[in-house]
Amino acid sequence: MTQATQPIKRRAIALVSGGLDSMLAVKVMQEQGIEVEGVNFFTGFCVEGHTHAIRKKDKDKEKRNNSLWVAEQLGIKLHIIDISEEYKDVVLNPRHGYGANLNPCLDCKIFMVNQATLMINKAREFAGDRGFDFIVTGEVIGQRPKSQRKETMPIISQESGADDRLLRPLCARNLPPTLPEREGWVNRDELHDFSGRNRKPQMALAKKFGLDDFAQPAGGCCFLTDESYSNKLSDLWKARNERRYELDDIMLLKVGRHLRPKPHYKLIISREEGENRFLEGYRYMFSSITTVSCPGPLALVDGSFESDEELQQAAAIVARYSKGRVLDEVTLEIRQPDGVARQVTVRPAQPDDVLPAWNVG
Repeated sequence: MTQATQPIKRRAIALVSGGLDSMLAVKVMQEQGIEVEGVNFFTGFCVEGHTHAIRKKDKDKEKRNNSLWVAEQLGIKLHIIDISEEYKDVVLNPRHGYGANLNPCLDCKIFMVNQATLMINKAREFAGDRGFDFIVTGEVIGQRPKSQRKETMPIISQESGADDRLLRPLCARNLPPTLPEREGWVNRDELHDFSGRNRKPQMALAKKFGLDDFAQPAGGCCFLTDESYSNKLSDLWKARNERRYELDDIMLLKVGRHLRPKPHYKLIISREEGENRFLEGYRYMFSSITTVSCPGPLALVDGSFESDEELQQAAAIVARYSKGRVLDEVTLEIRQPDGVARQVTVRPAQPDDVLPAWNVG
């Protein structure tokens, strides 16, 4: 066969979350000779090795970026794209609403696929024949109650602009044939008909492919699906009297004990040494409280005190979570972001002094 008559090698861009489903979707395509590159979109909300590195209870968990690790295992190029700024509108104004918590799953998937569609168009503009022909995701009908239902699959395809260039290899045979299937770029008979939340078919396929190490997030990797985290984000918006957030807010909501004794200030109190070190990096942005006379946590003050009495109360609360909680007095340092500091000596708060209603999350 001459070079002129050789068939065009089809290329796909795959959304790679770092979980098993997207890993399998890429592998199914590779088995059919499709050249695949991956893309992972950074929103700031995904649970990754960053949080595992902070908490002692997570010390045995892998400290790895799962999407990078998956790309390495599959031998594909991975594009990591920061969309944290553009993603704000998805979180703040989801057209299709939220799931059980503040998770805009359907809008999120539409947004991600749309970003991949833009990549296809951009690649064609610059690369000609080296552009991407279609998009691959690891979606499975019935696996996610908000976004992965049979009736939402066409919504994602249409509203993202991908239309029938969006292929879901793990459940494709439960859906109408897409352009790659109709054109013969992929063999529909070698795709799958997975459905529901039963993971056994995926596990069996992973075994067939020789994949025995993969992330297994319960409920996905997004913090917005977590009730406690969503409550903290809602509290943040209420305290600011506006729905907005920055990347630092996202990170701080993942760490520490959050207590709001007054509507105008919140304490973020470290629970262990790893969180202490993490919060240290924010002392130039927030006032902070630390114990001086005994070992204790670092607390950030999100907001401001309206009186010396409130400052004393906050110091007593921090002392409550220190090694000096049983002492008559504990000395603490209150430091402003510019480094100006003062010391106060207080009686540690008693258990009944810290009201359950103050707990955020």
